[in-house]
Amino acid sequence: MSVAFVKEESAEAASETLLPDRPISPHPNLVTETGLKALERQLAEAREAYEAATTIEDVNERRRQSAGPLRDLRYFSERLRTAQPMPAPSTTDTVAFGSTVTFSRDDGRVQTYRIVGEDEADPKAGSISYVSPVARLLSGKSVGDVVSMGDQELEITRIV
Repeated sequence: MSVAFVKEESAEAASETLLPDRPISPHPNLVTETGLKALERQLAEAREAYEAATTIEDVNERRRQSAGPLRDLRYFSERLRTAQPMPAPSTTDTVAFGSTVTFSRDDGRVQTYRIVGEDEADPKAGSISYVSPVARLLSGKSVGDVVSMGDQELEITRIV
């Protein structure tokens, strides 16, 4: 008999509906105000996607379409539950969580990053996680300080 006439899922279809949970970082879930709002928005989007998927009549397709949103619901619910909102830095004297820091490299490149929580980090958009190697090296340092990263030196030129 063709699989098209069988109600039970195939092993392949079942594997598509059993997605592993997204990994949760062992680090404290520090977030900026913007990061907290983004987590809330992402949870709402996951909830909407899940609710939309539950209206699909075909059982197998409903399972396939709801697997991703359901996984995201679990992840963002946990991230919101553990979120620790951090106040904006009170000073620009030293690099801290929420600071935007500009530094120059030995090769002449100048880079600017905002130090944020893990879920809101996006290096291409100018933000890095507070647990990233660069952020860890720069934290607590001041303008003019030089830190070594591998065979390169980074000099802090500005903190906002």
